[in-house]
Amino acid sequence: MEQTVLTFEKLPEAVAYLVTEVNNIRRLLEQQRQPLPSKRLPVGIEDACRVVMKARSTVYTLVRKGLIPCCKNGNRLYFYEDELLAWIANGKKKSIAETKAEIEAQMQQSVRHKPAGRNF
Repeated sequence: MEQTVLTFEKLPEAVAYLVTEVNNIRRLLEQQRQPLPSKRLPVGIEDACRVVMKARSTVYTLVRKGLIPCCKNGNRLYFYEDELLAWIANGKKKSIAETKAEIEAQMQQSVRHKPAGRNF
């Protein structure tokens, strides 16, 4: 609706046009809206054991060695599920191709040239 002159007779059409445009804008905003980050709630030892699929004693051993991310408040251990999942992902073994590429990159960085001979 691209009229510059708005008359009383055409007012219902203009209002209907504005309502549809507002609905279109609202729909676009809802599509663009980012989901709110969920609160990071700590989980206990039982839930941590379930996430990492290890026995309770194994999780306690990993905590004692400092290998697993955790928080300690008093006598209780708390874990964040996203940190545990990231810890699991960081422990992924590399494929042969990834290992070969990494070794070749290290070899290229550590290539040293023979020093120039000096006559004293």
